[in-house]
Amino acid sequence: MCAVIVVNYHDDLNEVQGDPALAALLAAPQARAPFDRIAWWQGLVGHCGMRHLIAVARDGDQRCVLPLLRQARDVVALANWYNFTVAPLFTPDADRQALLTALARDLTGQAQCIVLAPLPDEGGETSLIETAFRSAGWAVWREQCDINHVLHVKGRSFGEYMATRPGPLRTTLKRKGGKVAVTIETAFNPESWAAYEAIYAQSWKPEEGSPAFLRSFAEAEGAAGRLRLALAHADGEPVAAQFWTVEAGTAYIHKLAHTEASKPLSPGTTLSAALFERVIDHDHVELVDFGTGDNPYKRDWMEEVRPRYRLTMCRPGWPGNWPRMAKASLCQMLKRG
Repeated sequence: MCAVIVVNYHDDLNEVQGDPALAALLAAPQARAPFDRIAWWQGLVGHCGMRHLIAVARDGDQRCVLPLLRQARDVVALANWYNFTVAPLFTPDADRQALLTALARDLTGQAQCIVLAPLPDEGGETSLIETAFRSAGWAVWREQCDINHVLHVKGRSFGEYMATRPGPLRTTLKRKGGKVAVTIETAFNPESWAAYEAIYAQSWKPEEGSPAFLRSFAEAEGAAGRLRLALAHADGEPVAAQFWTVEAGTAYIHKLAHTEASKPLSPGTTLSAALFERVIDHDHVELVDFGTGDNPYKRDWMEEVRPRYRLTMCRPGWPGNWPRMAKASLCQMLKRG
């Protein structure tokens, strides 16, 4: 007897929490990363005004959930600029391919085109989605959209790790490491967060996308003990800040900034070194994740680059998709040629 997979869609996150199997999957510490928790989605909806569409495939106790967002006629991943990744989530021992293929087949009634990014593939996530949607009759295009710098600690101490860093970086630390005073906090402190926001406003960074979302996330991470907020002071004034979180053996580097006026002191380098020492020697993480982007300074600290992908899935029978499909096919041919 064939299993019956049921697909449902939720535009109310309370409905998702009403399913015990889903609630367990999306709760900390079961979630594999901050971006996979229902609290993250609640922040996107509450602070960023996103019209979410949580797609769920059910087969007995097995679940596959794909967080989506309606955007005009298309459907995209429920994510914003703070997401390192997006990906489908599965309960343990789920038949991933069967559940995701059933979900992809049912999504033909929800959208003419679906775009998912940034997708990882070190666990086969992008390939799994691509196969499922192709099997369900969608036309699929895959392209690299970003990169992710990471460090696998491999059991090293901070001292052993630093001995392998580039010479100029180690020289900068030796010459300027004592010019700023560093503090690292694990509980949310409104005054320290205000200092971070002031530093960010005086930095080279663009305007913050959603300050309320980021603060709410930092408050929650502080309450859970996962926050690592570092500040550098020069002559008693805060001049640099970095916002990291730690969980499940991984340190995530979310935000960093320093004031333009403090650049000669290299406070960001000093803060990074202090935080690497903290997460390696005290938190004993196995991985440090620097998120997306190919900023040159990331190469000094990280040792591996992983691709991030965009999948564009179109319904071939819908005429409105034909120009997009033709353009995507032409781009793919040009890249191959």
